Amino acid sequence: MYARWRAVKSWNSLMRIERVRTSRTISVCSISFASDDVKMFDKILIANRGEIACRVIRTARRLGVRTVAVYSEADKNSMHVAMADEAYCIGPAPSSESYLRQDKIMAIAKTVGAQAIHPGYGFLSENKNFSGLCAKEGVEFIGPPASAIEQMGIKRLSKQIMSRSSVPVVPGYFGDDQSDSKLKEEAEKMGYPVMLKADLGGGGKGMRVVHNSKEFDAALNACRSEALKSFGDDSVMVEKCVERPRHVEVQIFGDKYGDAVSLFERDCSVQRRHQKVIEEAPAPGIKHEVKQELWTAAVRAARAVGYVGAGTVEFIMDTDHKFYFMEMNTRLQVEHPITEMITGLDLVEWQLKIAAGGKIPIRQADLRCRGHSFEARIYAENPDKGFSPSPGLLRHLATPTTSETVRIDTGVRQGDEVTPFYDPLIAKLVVWAEDRPTALKKLRSSLLGYQIAGVSTNINFLERLASHESFRSADVHTGFIPQHHKELFPLPEPLTSFQKMQATLALLTLEAWQPSGSQNSVNDPFSPFGNSNGTRINGVHTRTVKLLADNKSFGVVVSYRGDHSYTFTAEQSKEEVAACGKLASENGRLHLRGFVGNQHVSASVVLLDNALHLFTVDGEYRVEVPRPICNIVDGNKNVGGARSPHYTTTVNKVLVKNGDVVLKGAVLITVEGMKMETSIHASKDCKIKEVFYKVKDTVPPNTKLIEFDE
Repeated sequence: MYARWRAVKSWNSLMRIERVRTSRTISVCSISFASDDVKMFDKILIANRGEIACRVIRTARRLGVRTVAVYSEADKNSMHVAMADEAYCIGPAPSSESYLRQDKIMAIAKTVGAQAIHPGYGFLSENKNFSGLCAKEGVEFIGPPASAIEQMGIKRLSKQIMSRSSVPVVPGYFGDDQSDSKLKEEAEKMGYPVMLKADLGGGGKGMRVVHNSKEFDAALNACRSEALKSFGDDSVMVEKCVERPRHVEVQIFGDKYGDAVSLFERDCSVQRRHQKVIEEAPAPGIKHEVKQELWTAAVRAARAVGYVGAGTVEFIMDTDHKFYFMEMNTRLQVEHPITEMITGLDLVEWQLKIAAGGKIPIRQADLRCRGHSFEARIYAENPDKGFSPSPGLLRHLATPTTSETVRIDTGVRQGDEVTPFYDPLIAKLVVWAEDRPTALKKLRSSLLGYQIAGVSTNINFLERLASHESFRSADVHTGFIPQHHKELFPLPEPLTSFQKMQATLALLTLEAWQPSGSQNSVNDPFSPFGNSNGTRINGVHTRTVKLLADNKSFGVVVSYRGDHSYTFTAEQSKEEVAACGKLASENGRLHLRGFVGNQHVSASVVLLDNALHLFTVDGEYRVEVPRPICNIVDGNKNVGGARSPHYTTTVNKVLVKNGDVVLKGAVLITVEGMKMETSIHASKDCKIKEVFYKVKDTVPPNTKLIEFDE
């Protein structure tokens, strides 16, 4: 069973939906399905990658549908390739040469006999030309027709349609004149701050908030550039910013017979870089009458364009709960699992069966929203550095225990690489409970059950966010993270004495640990030479353990007492405590249990190279075992120049040349990586001595781009 609910009978029959909890089964409702003779696809191609490709494969497999994966050269060993029944390479790593190549994808679909293509989200999912190509080639596009994508996917056009349908829209300029001067003129008319938004696509790409006239030109250029690369179109619209807005969206479904239903709403207000961080359903604190108006408006929008398949109508809601149409995403959303959790429906199954000609099987009046669900997006990124991506190898990956109410959607495994070419999403953690407070507690405890090493992640940040008093009380809006920046990004605190000694104990137990069934080099189990616990026959062995935390060294003098017991003396404070502990393998994790003084020790322990990671109920922290000084090479001196980000990028624009004199803050060069464009600014007033890279060059991580003339 994929979601919390189990379909007891088939799509075309009277079906009871039961929710399974612990040892009892609770009957929720009985729903009649209209009989039809729709034949399900035999084989589908999934024109995507990562967790959404894996998500589609799981449902297709349950329905007996064979799956075909496509992959770039960078994804040849990926999880979705391993899961699919067939897999074919479609080109190099850049998405423009692989996942956006409509011709290659269609050629493979025709060659292997795929009857339909599921586009996932992103890439070609909202591309009207690809939907049209599928129709032309006789391959079913599992999504809306090209006409609906064009009408609702182009934001300016969708605003006009909504206005004609009496749905409130955010004030703005949605005209056809796309000259820079016209856009700036309209922004001046409506007054700052304004939002620049790409006409096509979504996911926060091609969006900029502009606070004044001086920022407008640079923001518009960046917005156009990002939109063109992400969606192949640089058209932009200008909207007035709504103060303290909430982002509330409605999941809708339409079929080929003109029917459409809403599957309730989601709140996706907490965002960074216009991308959602934690989503929840249903939206808290909104009156039922207002929700009904939202659902009705969303269904009206779907019917207005003859919508087919899964879609999401997004609204901006002000502090008085007045809502305004923002846009429609003509695809399955990243956050669809929380709707599945509160409805008990498999939305991918709905997509497949509606695309195959099935009717929506449930009347609006029969749909029920039960309980509360959260989704937290776990990214390989560094929140303390502006949420900058953190590509690398997932050298250690352990997840919370999944259940009927804890779900993990992922496309990676331990040992996989988070590459710089695509979105750095590791997983989506989804939880459900009877009410919001209980679901939130489950989210927090599940976050603490995650262990990832090898890349930086946002897990500790998510735990702080989910624990914040304003979030617990549902006082959320799209500016939540900037408003509570101080609490969400606390200054790093030095390790406590207990944490230092706990880390020391972890290192000692790692030295002494032997897996179950292994043998000592000395066969006599009673021999003092057959162990590595520091035992000495005629005395107490003492050594000093040196570790690093936040680039500062600390030492603990260790006296071995035998039987995994020690006396620790802090080198600086001379504090002396007794300690004991042992490691055990638990569900594939090395877990340390013991005591430091009177404090209980419980932590999962991972040693990678010289980094020792400890995962505790209070979160993760790490220390380092110092390397010999001869092994330390400083290749990151940032003296007299501008450097690239700490991930592989491609140069988009070079705005200076040798000999130019620039002022502090001027944009020198723009680079793109991890689906994000980054502007590199001058750190001071200076003269350009040498520019090392040109447009389209690939730049290694943390590399000098420009030399300043000192």
